[in-house]
Amino acid sequence: MEVRDGVGAMTSERERMLAGEVYNASDPELVQAREQARDLCWDLNATRESQSEVRRRILAELFASGGDSVCVQPPFYCDYGSNIFLGEQVYFNFNCVVLDVCKVAIGDFAFFGPAVQIYTATHPLNAQQRRTHEFGQPVTIGSDVWVGGGAIILPGVTIGSKTVIGAGSVVTKDIPDGVVAVGNPCRVVREITDEPPVK
Repeated sequence: MEVRDGVGAMTSERERMLAGEVYNASDPELVQAREQARDLCWDLNATRESQSEVRRRILAELFASGGDSVCVQPPFYCDYGSNIFLGEQVYFNFNCVVLDVCKVAIGDFAFFGPAVQIYTATHPLNAQQRRTHEFGQPVTIGSDVWVGGGAIILPGVTIGSKTVIGAGSVVTKDIPDGVVAVGNPCRVVREITDEPPVK
């Protein structure tokens, strides 16, 4: 369904969603897009480890970019997939969830431990409005980021490149480049120095 914005231009619910505006998640176009993504996730999650070519085909169709080099250990779940933009060689361990009602941009060589959850979706505080509408804020994660198992990344967060997020952390605010950050809420505990690689 399309509605007119304040200056008379037509705006679809999908455009409103991606712009971070309040939108109707029951819009037929959005329902169809979610169903398609969930069917692809179902297909992915039903594959065996030996079916690498089948997985690659599904991932290339599911994600907006990066499906040709991402490694996903099923099960994996997302809302749309088409709003997830991956760099090279991104890795998702088992049971990761990405609620991508807004853009999720992830840089090269980012690693996500088991059960990491990335949320762009959120809801109005007004209970009446919350019955029919929601909105979102994009999430940006830099290159060479490692997010430990069970961490939750909330809407609107940016995590800088080469940063490590501790397992179980809840990331509520932006985290800069090159730091270790842990906790609930997640806080920077130290910078990462140019120490020699672990042998």
